[in-house]
Amino acid sequence: MKSKRSRLLRMDNVSIVVEDLQAAIAFFVELGMKLEGETTVEGKWVDRVLGLEGVRSDIAMLMAPDGGCRLELSTFRKPAPIATESEMPVNTQGKHRIMFAVTGIDDVVARLKKLGAELVGEVVRYEDIYRLCYLRGPEGIIIALAEQLGGESVTDILKREYAVGDSDKLVAER
Repeated sequence: MKSKRSRLLRMDNVSIVVEDLQAAIAFFVELGMKLEGETTVEGKWVDRVLGLEGVRSDIAMLMAPDGGCRLELSTFRKPAPIATESEMPVNTQGKHRIMFAVTGIDDVVARLKKLGAELVGEVVRYEDIYRLCYLRGPEGIIIALAEQLGGESVTDILKREYAVGDSDKLVAER
């Protein structure tokens, strides 16, 4: 009997460890995410999953307005979190960033600046498709914002330019 191959169902969440959980929650709520809930996790099951001992962690789960991927923010009471350089440049290996699609990018940037966010570079226009920027938020978390211009996304343009399923052509032209 042939076994059925497992498959990926969806991207469920991205987790970021922070020191000030409430400041991080406020930042992402101001961005437009919805706080789903907060809890504390501890016990042998958490220790086993994380490969640490004596874990006690406060967690907040936030959801994007479209109900898609979630953001898990956590802070560790035990064991103590390991600090990293929060001002690392965006091209640092392993450095993460999360991109959000927004409307009114200038307004979003202004609102987040009031909570301490700083532009990494500047707001730029990419052809007639997007206005984009990177922001450094609480504890050095980098987010990217993309405001779509007109009616076509990058995906729409790629579908128009390349036949669906013609990935060889796309790779060959890179």
